[in-house]
Amino acid sequence: MLSANNRSERIKAMAAVIQDNKIVAGGSFLIEERTTDEVFTPEDFTEEHRMIAETTRQFMDTEVRPRIQELEKHDWKLLRELVQKAADLGLVSANVPEEYGGLGLDQTSGALVGENIGRSASFATTLGAQGGIGLLPILYYGTEEAKKKYLPKIASGELISAYALTESGSGSDALAAKSTARLSEDGTHYVLNGEKMWITNGGFADVFIVFAKVDGDKFTGFIVERQEGLTNGADEHKMGIKGSSTTAIFLAGAKAPVENVLGEIGKGHKIAFNILNIGRFKLGAMCNGGMKLMIHEAVRYANERHQFGKPISSFGAIKSKLAEMAIRTWVGEAMIYRTLGMIEDTINATAQSGNPESKLQAIEEYAVECSIVKVALSEYCSFVADEMVQIYGGYGYSADYPAEQAYRDARINRIFEGTNEINRMLIPGMMMKRAISGKLALLPAAQKLMDEVLSPSMDSFDDDETVLSAEVKLVRNAKKVALMTLGTAAQKYMMGLSDQQEILMGIADIIMDTYGMESAVLRARKLAAAQGEDAAARYIDMTRVFCNDAILRIESNAKNLLAAMSEGDEARTMLAALRRFTKLSPYNTIAARQRIADVLIKANKYSY
Repeated sequence: MLSANNRSERIKAMAAVIQDNKIVAGGSFLIEERTTDEVFTPEDFTEEHRMIAETTRQFMDTEVRPRIQELEKHDWKLLRELVQKAADLGLVSANVPEEYGGLGLDQTSGALVGENIGRSASFATTLGAQGGIGLLPILYYGTEEAKKKYLPKIASGELISAYALTESGSGSDALAAKSTARLSEDGTHYVLNGEKMWITNGGFADVFIVFAKVDGDKFTGFIVERQEGLTNGADEHKMGIKGSSTTAIFLAGAKAPVENVLGEIGKGHKIAFNILNIGRFKLGAMCNGGMKLMIHEAVRYANERHQFGKPISSFGAIKSKLAEMAIRTWVGEAMIYRTLGMIEDTINATAQSGNPESKLQAIEEYAVECSIVKVALSEYCSFVADEMVQIYGGYGYSADYPAEQAYRDARINRIFEGTNEINRMLIPGMMMKRAISGKLALLPAAQKLMDEVLSPSMDSFDDDETVLSAEVKLVRNAKKVALMTLGTAAQKYMMGLSDQQEILMGIADIIMDTYGMESAVLRARKLAAAQGEDAAARYIDMTRVFCNDAILRIESNAKNLLAAMSEGDEARTMLAALRRFTKLSPYNTIAARQRIADVLIKANKYSY
């Protein structure tokens, strides 16, 4: 294990590597501009990426989705068989190094597996635990002995894994866990006692990642095998994802050999939080895969369902729904893979650092973006599911049609991997923490913006005639609104900002919309440069509609925040600046949505 000093030196060395390679700093999208050649988009997937995505999709559509009803009846024998089949295809071991029985593929490949298993939320939950939170702590924090013992068997599906963090009294406050671990008198193993709640795969897992407090106060991670001292409760009766096992876990003298300690004693929070970052962007990918399937089913139904002598897909109200579903799916996809591109670049730049945790640190660099992806995609997914039910009408409420299950299954995503409320507060909080530590030049940018706020005029970009030039201007101004609200909050509340939950969540919404706007603009401009503006017209439409609506949301959120944080002359000055920053030229979003929907209706599937 690394000493604290050695770890600190390696982290500093990694930071130097990142700086030398001019890697994009996490959170810097708020104060810097990116060009199209600096962002990774789905159009940049390699043939290998496309192959693993298609392999996963075929497996889900031929092996898993036809048997969803059996899984919902808790046929765990079948579920284990399906996990085994998925493992045989490499869907569990995509990101596991070859030396431990994996494929050694990049993070994008792993996300594409996640996206396509999202076509069945229950199975995605099971496999997500198996190849993600139930495996990665061992990969990144396990001893060499533990890696060799467990990773090949988890990767092959021989062992089913689970992740046991939450307790009945410690949900979002994970460090308040009461489970304990004490070293045996002979020093060979730890004895664990306590209870865990909401454990995915709990009913049939063979090995568990368990967090407990050594000597009652040192929060630590352990690998614990199923044994006499570890039992599970009955499967929970859940609203959704019924085809996955979720149980309580009871630890009554369960033993974990000392070589099964993960990382350092008392440093379990690092494991929990870093693994959550991975889980967040993979959850976003799973949501995106589910959304694509929902739109596919909704379009087909709208084309087949006739009312008043014609298909309901011909009605404007339905077209508007289909278009907005597609817009959020396409923009969300841009956000996911833009984030993954930055993570991949940082992993590649630090590959020679000699730090076994360099991949995790690369992902941690983009913790803000991972939280944005998690919140945005989980909420986009809920929106798409809700609109799917509405398009199906009365049939959407029937369990005989796919909309009902999609609606139930989507709800958990806003709770998984840290609730959306927690993640919203983390987004501006982490940005401020990076600013104070000098990792992000947020404070100078905020000060520069205040000079502009007090200026009677603004720079004009009206002479820019390049594609989406108006939207580029909107993005720049959205960043200014985000900086203005964040800077005002920091100045007003200072060290007490973390207690202002409503303020933090409002700022987070502005930051998320800004990231979505820029991600969409960059992706659409990249497509236009490669294909020509005419060929990319549908993507330009989606980007313009999203940016139009996002800047209106940003203006509304900012008004509420500034009213809460300022008064008198200060408030008038801030609101005047806000009006300048959110000035919007009228755009016919109705016609654009009709064009977007027409593409879907003609293709009879999600075709973006």
